[in-house]
Amino acid sequence: MKQLKRLFSIFLVLALTVSMFVGCGKKSTGDWKIGIITGTVAQNEEEYRAAQRTKEVFMERYGEDKVILQTYPEKFMDEQETVIANIAGIAADPKVKALVICQAVPGTSAAIDKVLETRDDLLIIAATSGEDPNMIADRADLCFQMDEVGMGTAIVEQIKKQGAETLVHYSFPRHMSYALLAARRDLLKENCKKEGIKFVDATAPDPTGDAGISGAQQFILEDVPKKIKQYGEDTAFFSTNCSMQPPLIKSILQQHGIYPQPCCPSPYHGFPSALQIEIPEDKKGDANYVVEQIRRINAENNMTGRMSTWPVPVNMMFIEAGAEYASQWIEGKWGDKIDNEKLKECFVDYTSNYGDDIDINVTLLEENGKKFDNYFLVLIDYIDL
Repeated sequence: MKQLKRLFSIFLVLALTVSMFVGCGKKSTGDWKIGIITGTVAQNEEEYRAAQRTKEVFMERYGEDKVILQTYPEKFMDEQETVIANIAGIAADPKVKALVICQAVPGTSAAIDKVLETRDDLLIIAATSGEDPNMIADRADLCFQMDEVGMGTAIVEQIKKQGAETLVHYSFPRHMSYALLAARRDLLKENCKKEGIKFVDATAPDPTGDAGISGAQQFILEDVPKKIKQYGEDTAFFSTNCSMQPPLIKSILQQHGIYPQPCCPSPYHGFPSALQIEIPEDKKGDANYVVEQIRRINAENNMTGRMSTWPVPVNMMFIEAGAEYASQWIEGKWGDKIDNEKLKECFVDYTSNYGDDIDINVTLLEENGKKFDNYFLVLIDYIDL
């Protein structure tokens, strides 16, 4: 009996010791991962950096690697099979429980179809889609998009405040085949007419075409001075393409034009490279620092108030807040894949990093009388630079 009591005591001590070590460690969250698919650094650096930051944040939080990063090719229109293979390749890992795709370039729907052949358990988030809303919304669980149509009014209101007499809209046939981008262009044209602002529909080279990104950027650098000479300094410029933003900002600064916003509104989108803003290590992720530097450079060039953007990097928000939403869903914080209130909480939590008084408007897409229950549109007010 004494020996049995001694064995029981030893077992109790061992059990308590093990429980102490388990309690002191990081909370076990299950063996899961999230796949994040973005463009390359050349196509849109901030999206790629947002994915990297998410990976680092989750590593620190969970004590293990929870994020798999993947990119789609720069010439994704010519390499649809690679787009499909890259997305499907991540989903083939059984540990992956969610995908966050930003931007959801053409080919994403076909990739999701491929994924769904073997995986119907994934949470799939598609942000900033280049495909028809009906197509992508039928496949992805949640879709995030800037309120492109809402911008058709907001941009004109902004350039009117900035004193614009002309708006030059740079795009190309591929982008104008996107329903929301085309609807925004039409609304910009309509609102410019109402406000007495001349609207110029300018065609630029497609960066995914033969000229590539460098050819499209060179076109912008050469064309902006021509447009300023033709229409005057009170000419505002807007381009639908990410890679065109740095040369557009650079040329507008030199020619003293007007720049209401990047295509993907953000202090990071195009400004740092165009204005050669060096961001110290301790200021990484500090949007307020970037805004201060943009304002300083604009003031030095007599450009104060002639540039603006959203205070929150919206595509970065789609990636980071989307991954946060996915991680909470994976961990069973709620059951349904679509939870409007939880999603808004994730968006609001993200915007709080950029200020307490930022008003973010989240609505559901309604198109041709159809209201989507999983297609979320975001609109944020401007800050002047």
